[in-house]
Amino acid sequence: MYQRTTSPTEPTPTAGRRRFTRKALLAASALGVVTALLAPVRAGAAPAPAAPTAATPLAANGQLSVCGRQLCNASGQAVALNGTSTHGTQWYAQCVTDGSLNALATDWRADVLRVSTYVQEGGYETDPAGFTARAQKFIDAAHARGMYAVIDWHMLSPGDPNANLARAKTFFTAMAKKYKDHPGVLYEIANEPSGVSWSAIKSYSEQIIPVIRAQDPDAVVLVGTRAWSSFGVSEGSNESEVVNNPVRASNIMYTFHFYAASHREAYLSALDRASDKLPVFVTEFGTQNYAGEGANDFAMSQRYLDLMKRKKISWTNWNYSDDHRSGAVFKTGTCNGSTWTGTGVLKEAGVWIRDRIRQ
Repeated sequence: MYQRTTSPTEPTPTAGRRRFTRKALLAASALGVVTALLAPVRAGAAPAPAAPTAATPLAANGQLSVCGRQLCNASGQAVALNGTSTHGTQWYAQCVTDGSLNALATDWRADVLRVSTYVQEGGYETDPAGFTARAQKFIDAAHARGMYAVIDWHMLSPGDPNANLARAKTFFTAMAKKYKDHPGVLYEIANEPSGVSWSAIKSYSEQIIPVIRAQDPDAVVLVGTRAWSSFGVSEGSNESEVVNNPVRASNIMYTFHFYAASHREAYLSALDRASDKLPVFVTEFGTQNYAGEGANDFAMSQRYLDLMKRKKISWTNWNYSDDHRSGAVFKTGTCNGSTWTGTGVLKEAGVWIRDRIRQ
């Protein structure tokens, strides 16, 4: 899919409610539940917007869990989160600011921010402590605005997640320790596995999930699928390999990625079939080609969104930055300024995605 470079034991109801009580108290004190909780404004930062008149997504839904094939809130009701993904934080940290996140939460009305920590390409492996702290800063900022955060371990090349197994254990231990009592995180443990068998991805997942569960037994874990998270379609397979040999863990979902101008009927059908049998979260998609470039195919994109809405499949769009590609929502140079709201700062794809999230 999108080859991004610089020039992608389920808790029992009783246990879930008991842990949610602690997490809800934390969220209530941090978020003010109905009265808004926007992060303290630093000198020169964008002013915090007025308090919303309704509960934020995080305050309204609390601790999430997987119930059957759905993502459910603390009351057991199926929910679908809609939001965006950051670009690689080694390149576009300047696009994740008080002002941009205020806009995402209140102008776009997003439920979730996917925070993408690249492992290679100048990312985590160059400064593990620094990139862990950076990801936590952005996750905390999303929480302060009442949004959920997907903690994205953005392994891309090499495509075998086992190549970064030791690093992943270190990263997710740190993340789970910090967020073990917070209801607002989901852990995406392998962005887009490629060139590797499903059995190898499954083995990796069954080693990483216990690392997270040792600290945070309640949070939802998102498992990448073969062939750039296409359920194997991009490498000539399909969802049956996961259906017939699922990861041995509960409270998990499987990820699917698509780029509408490139990934057409076979991919849409695979998502439809897979979501009939498995819990699915679309953690990345674009309205352009597989490189996040070129013309937008909004008609095909809308077919995907209609399917996801009908089946209550959560999604995050790639990407909330001002990258030069057509898949970045902001016009180039926006992240060097101070204006984030409205449509004037957005590319064509940004206008379209913002409208869909607001709906």
